[in-house]
Amino acid sequence: MDLLWYVAYGSNMHATRLGWYLAGGRPPGGLRSYPGCRDCRPPRRTAGVLVPGGVYFAGESRTWTGGMAFYDPELPGTAAARGYLLTAGQFADIAAQEMHRPPDADLDLIAVAADAGRATLGPGRYETLLRVGVRDGVSMLTFTAPWRAAEVQWTPPAPVYLRMIAGGVREAHGWSVARTVDYLAGRPGITGRWSHADLTGLVAGLPAS
Repeated sequence: MDLLWYVAYGSNMHATRLGWYLAGGRPPGGLRSYPGCRDCRPPRRTAGVLVPGGVYFAGESRTWTGGMAFYDPELPGTAAARGYLLTAGQFADIAAQEMHRPPDADLDLIAVAADAGRATLGPGRYETLLRVGVRDGVSMLTFTAPWRAAEVQWTPPAPVYLRMIAGGVREAHGWSVARTVDYLAGRPGITGRWSHADLTGLVAGLPAS
């Protein structure tokens, strides 16, 4: 399996943000530097996608503070995401950096996840690989936590992190400010913690594709 779609549903929907994983460095406003991928070439293709399930926020980000985005395929509705056509090695290196591991080895379980739909690398926050679909005959994979949304306490995300996610949604899907705000307002961890007015102020001015 040479190529796959990496499906990003959090801050990596923002293409510039993903670039820090590919090429290395520290994103503005972040608290962490990334070593980058062994193969730092840009994605071959990118596409806005919707996948069954939902996104929620929990835990505490070491990079941004505040809650982190996770994907639960059993939440109702659909999750806005962005697909990047990458090599399996690039996907492995991005996953390793999300797990705070050095990007120096391929993941044997990538093929397992593509075939079986799920593979577990460990108990950590982004160590569960999921197949969320197929596009143009190529498997669509993402990584998330092993737990369900209902099994953890939800945590509101930090403004800089949420703004990057909102920018990624706008980039990937070209949604209006109002539609982007409505989508974000319904995410567990944001509902009841961020008002529509505050979300509108956060999203306003972000460019759409």
